Amino acid sequence: MADKLLRRYIFASDFDQTLTFNDSGYVLAELVGIPTEEFERKAKGMAKINLVQQGAELAYLLLHDPEFQAKVRKEHLHEVGKRIRLKGEIKLLYQILKNGINGYEFDFCVLSAAPVEVIQSALEDIVPPDHIYGTEFRYKPSGEIERIVRATAGYGKVAVLDHLLEQQVSGPDHVIYTGDGSSDIHVMLHINARDGLTIAVSESPNVSQIAKRTVLSSSALAVLAPILEEVAGWERYRIRSFFEANGMLIQEWERVRTDWLTLRPAGAEPAETKGAA
Repeated sequence: MADKLLRRYIFASDFDQTLTFNDSGYVLAELVGIPTEEFERKAKGMAKINLVQQGAELAYLLLHDPEFQAKVRKEHLHEVGKRIRLKGEIKLLYQILKNGINGYEFDFCVLSAAPVEVIQSALEDIVPPDHIYGTEFRYKPSGEIERIVRATAGYGKVAVLDHLLEQQVSGPDHVIYTGDGSSDIHVMLHINARDGLTIAVSESPNVSQIAKRTVLSSSALAVLAPILEEVAGWERYRIRSFFEANGMLIQEWERVRTDWLTLRPAGAEPAETKGAA
């Protein structure tokens, strides 16, 4: 029993821009006829003044912005999930982790600030609904949003993850988290401090400097490479063989460390820095 617990891991993933190519807010704005430029302006404005937790900008707009309030209903969130572009091989990634690898067990879950209806609709028949933790709303009989029940953004992701650890009876170092941006900083720092594995799937300096590994690919399956290296201790040749056995060929695998520098003349006033999305 003790050996089994030592081989049990939680694999948690963000959704927008991590398992998808689209941000659900942009897809929703387009669906209900709100200019995407307007959504971007409002969301960036809230991020700039720190009005809400990073990643919860869409939830705030849905609840408080008059234009979104008037146009968005629960059924629109389901439709967004059908329209959003998913990265490749998510289902295969889920099946491989569910079946286990060389005696290691992985419980796949999604932690995201996106509305839970969007995620469940997008990942239907891929990830079970009870493994998806997104922002939850309470609705009026008309389908209009009445209030937020829970926003899984910023520190909210940490709270959900700690609850999952209690349920799974897993050690805090047996957590793997993948994310792409600033909304993942809180949970990645939390996991790093407890010796878990964090994987960035974008070159955004906000997160790539914090994550222990960075993997760039159009396939969700690519995150298996650092998992097999860091958790299972496999060499590259064995990882390549594993991918091939599952019908996928690693065509290119380049490992490059990226240093991010911003330089200005000494004594000059610093220019305003544009944050990564």
